[in-house]
Amino acid sequence: MRIALYWAPEPDDPLHKAGSAWLGRDAETGATLTQPAIPGHDIAELTADPRGYGLHATLKPPFRPTGAYEAVRDAALAFAARTAPFALPPLSVQDLKGFLALRENAPCAPLHALADAAVAALDAWRTPPDEADLARRRKGGLTPRQDTHLLKWGYPHVFEDWRFHVTLTRRLGPEEREAVTAAATRHFEGIARVPRRVTSVCLFTQAAPGAPFLIAERLPLGG
Repeated sequence: MRIALYWAPEPDDPLHKAGSAWLGRDAETGATLTQPAIPGHDIAELTADPRGYGLHATLKPPFRPTGAYEAVRDAALAFAARTAPFALPPLSVQDLKGFLALRENAPCAPLHALADAAVAALDAWRTPPDEADLARRRKGGLTPRQDTHLLKWGYPHVFEDWRFHVTLTRRLGPEEREAVTAAATRHFEGIARVPRRVTSVCLFTQAAPGAPFLIAERLPLGG
């Protein structure tokens, strides 16, 4: 099993419905959903990878726990309880190193502080990566700082290298980018850019390798 701490829109937020439909799966219920059509493109194939992870923005990346789920849950509950809710800036569809994601339109210090604190808060319950995990992460090329993060925290893109993003597609080729970006922008128009508050974080779990991630619990912020 793997566990991750993610941000995900609240169930009654229209972004939850729109984003889940775009990916073709609701991580809250596990239901398969009908995706919007993109003429000339296979949206199911374009979204296959993010669909498995569910609609989310990563705070503490997926890890294999050293012990029982309940221990991780207790630590996550304590972390959430000491964290204050805050306003999330409007979001928009943006290109991030070749794939599409929903990203914030303005700097948000509390958002980065949340991600930084989440990495450390649950790290005592993380099984260190094995050599195969390290080799896989390094295959794409890491900076020295990212490699240090990988060895210390199990993931390279944390702290200074963390970027808030709700992944919407795999990496797109030049011939796909214009049409898929236009379709995603239309799909999320008027929904993503509405200001919202971050009032909870979510524990996602993956039962086995290759299984979809599901929301196990939503943990209210209360600091």
